[in-house]
Amino acid sequence: MLEPNIKEVAGRVRMLREDLGLTMQEMADATGRSVAEYAAQESGEEDLSFTFLYKCAEKFGVDVIEILTGEAPRLTGYSLVREGEGLSVKRRAGFEYLHKAPFFKNKVCEPFVVTTPYVPEEQDKPIHLSYHKGQELDFIISGKMRFAYEDHIEDLGPGDLVLYDSGRGHGMIAIGGEPCKFIAIVMRPREGSII
Repeated sequence: MLEPNIKEVAGRVRMLREDLGLTMQEMADATGRSVAEYAAQESGEEDLSFTFLYKCAEKFGVDVIEILTGEAPRLTGYSLVREGEGLSVKRRAGFEYLHKAPFFKNKVCEPFVVTTPYVPEEQDKPIHLSYHKGQELDFIISGKMRFAYEDHIEDLGPGDLVLYDSGRGHGMIAIGGEPCKFIAIVMRPREGSII
């Protein structure tokens, strides 16, 4: 299992921004953050969410895997990643993303196995919402999830699947006293689509 170093990933974001002649303000706008929030993430001081990295990759015109590993995807035809293998993206917030096809070239989706920790303090708070262009499909493998979509709340369990426009506010937490494990497939918008 590959596990990228957060400081190295943040350094690649900074180098790509500088190489492309983009300002911190331009990147803050592209990632939906203030300049101070963007600067904290680019320096590696704050959590690098997948949404943040995905938006950076989109602005830079590179595959998100290049930011995570420093390598361009190179496989064509098919990619096989065995159980427990993949590119691990652990976040300080406790979420773990295991990218299941990191080196497949010209992907139209990003497939992950995600583990969301159960955090008692989150149970009675509003769920943090993320936004990224495209669509996302989440299929629950184990545990239970509370899924928020704008002002809608749904509780999901094993075998449940939700497909949604990820350009609108969405978020999730584990409920029921245990972590929730699910497959997340993040799909890019099609050329010429309105999403």
